[in-house]
Amino acid sequence: MTTLDIDAVEAFVLVAELRSFTRAAEVLDATQSAVSARIRRLEDGLGRRLLERTPRQVRLSADGEAFLDSARELVAAHRRAVGAFDAPRRRLVIGISHHVVGAELPLILRQMMLRASLVLIEMRIGTSRELFEAFERARLDAVIVLRHDNRRNDGEVLMNEAFAWHGTPDFFHRSDTPLPVALQAEPCSVRRMAVDALSFAGIAWSEAFVGGGVTTTGAAAAAGLAVAVLARRVAPAGTIDVGPRLGLPSLPSRELVLHTSATDAPARDALRKLADALRVTAGAAA
Repeated sequence: MTTLDIDAVEAFVLVAELRSFTRAAEVLDATQSAVSARIRRLEDGLGRRLLERTPRQVRLSADGEAFLDSARELVAAHRRAVGAFDAPRRRLVIGISHHVVGAELPLILRQMMLRASLVLIEMRIGTSRELFEAFERARLDAVIVLRHDNRRNDGEVLMNEAFAWHGTPDFFHRSDTPLPVALQAEPCSVRRMAVDALSFAGIAWSEAFVGGGVTTTGAAAAAGLAVAVLARRVAPAGTIDVGPRLGLPSLPSRELVLHTSATDAPARDALRKLADALRVTAGAAA
């Protein structure tokens, strides 16, 4: 009977999901060569080629597709078994701005929890302003929010979020009519950023859709109803930056900042893994 190396299986799952040896190595805190060696060992043990490697991409082979779900279950079962005798998990309540999580959230959570099993995550999604106010009232252990001003300069800067005007490749706008824009409801700092940029450039616009998060405004853009101001990292598939083609003003980037009151090791480790997972998605979007 073939014995599987759980570290190699975990490496395979990450490479399969991220389509990148480099990004999988970042999550595992390992070198790319070490990840490659683990997967070669797994393939040799199974006698199957699981991944097809080309200079530009990594994709699953037919055997890799067949193995992936079972590999995920094995990694999850191993994690449960290892933690069977752990003390009760620490509950960590985290708030994340709705502008910085989109369709990639399941991938972020999977990468995070693969490496941080000692905490129970309770996640809240909302506006940066709402979440930061809740954090200051000690209702949240940590927040990851966009910094829109200099009123508070503490916290750990995780990355710079680049924003752009997203729409479908065939989105058409007549220059003699107001630009249809999908925006978040008030109050929203990204909405204000978009409105200020259009006003300063003297571009007439109309509110074509009001959303309640990246998923909804992104859907409006993907449906061709309007353009939407979205972080490039979370823009939905099928949309592109239409700003240059439509003559729209460039948009400033915003720092993505982590604030936390947690001091215990499990919580700090979980937050570090969450930050790493966010950075990985930034690399995937580059």
